[in-house]
Amino acid sequence: MRSPINGAADTTEFMNKNPRHRAISGGERQTSITSSFPIVEQPLILPSVHKSVVITGGAGFIGSHLVERLLAEGRSVCVIDDLSTGSLDNLSGVARHPNLTIRRDKVSTLPDLVELVSASSWVIHLAAAVGVELVIHSPIRTMETNLRETEAILAAAAVTKVPVLVASTSEVYGKSHKSRFSESDDLLIGPPNLGRWSYACSKLMDEFLALAYQREHGLPVTVVRFFNTVGPRQTGRYGMVLPRFIAAARTNEPLRVYGDGEQTRCFCLVDDAVEAVIRLGNESSAVGRVVNVGNDQPISMTDLARTVIRLLKSSSAIELVPYEKAYAHGFEDMRHRRPALERLEEITGFRPRRSLEEIVRVTAGINGGRS
Repeated sequence: MRSPINGAADTTEFMNKNPRHRAISGGERQTSITSSFPIVEQPLILPSVHKSVVITGGAGFIGSHLVERLLAEGRSVCVIDDLSTGSLDNLSGVARHPNLTIRRDKVSTLPDLVELVSASSWVIHLAAAVGVELVIHSPIRTMETNLRETEAILAAAAVTKVPVLVASTSEVYGKSHKSRFSESDDLLIGPPNLGRWSYACSKLMDEFLALAYQREHGLPVTVVRFFNTVGPRQTGRYGMVLPRFIAAARTNEPLRVYGDGEQTRCFCLVDDAVEAVIRLGNESSAVGRVVNVGNDQPISMTDLARTVIRLLKSSSAIELVPYEKAYAHGFEDMRHRRPALERLEEITGFRPRRSLEEIVRVTAGINGGRS
């Protein structure tokens, strides 16, 4: 999957090889800026092919696939990413593309953010703290990152009402026991003494803030709740289950399944998630709405492990690991997480339908997979 670049030397090498992507870094300020931008009354404008698309977190897993898709369609793309969890390696395939610009910085510290966003036709806001392990061990970083960066991008977009798609997560459904999660469901979040819920709460606040901008300032906003998106370049570094299983199976090491293994998830190939995002950006009926994006075919974690072992022809065993050993004491997991996709299909005419076997094959890069 992706190979994170943490050292300045690696980033400098990439920028030197690709001088048009040389980053402009802002200061280290991290202040609330919601009230610092004037609000200009302008009509709603849907994305135009004549201006660039700004993608925050564009060097991440989903973001890099979106960058490739938009460039392939002839769009110009500006990536804003501080590389805290993303990697320039994810963009290596398009590094010399003439329509790609990379700004290495946090959204909230970029000095010319307003000008950059105002000159664009669409903002796709993916920048966030991601992954169960990062959330568990760094709840302050998780909340500050998610809230500050979203606040900054919404305020900047509101100046000239540039449409924004805000990435959220199925985690906001919390501890609900429903078999399928619909966008209009009530949400049940766990107690604040369990850091596991800090991510869900921060992303839910992102949703509230985005929709408040839509109501108060007329900012064209769409919120997307992603459900377990997987595919090439995803890393297991922050606890993502499928790349972690694939890496273990390749070396015939045990596949560690947390809890009793009967919890279920639905996995969506990143290409399908990208297709959904692009279609939502082209539909005015998506503005002001929350939309689930994912696959609705559930599988238990034990069965997922078995599938990975079989498809990779691995001799790995399956090891059940108590949550208390894998994470902090008191960790709570969602037993089931299956999206209702009627709204997505109603708006776009599309829903992901790929089989789990195809998804695993494509993610693992083995024969029989299609992208």
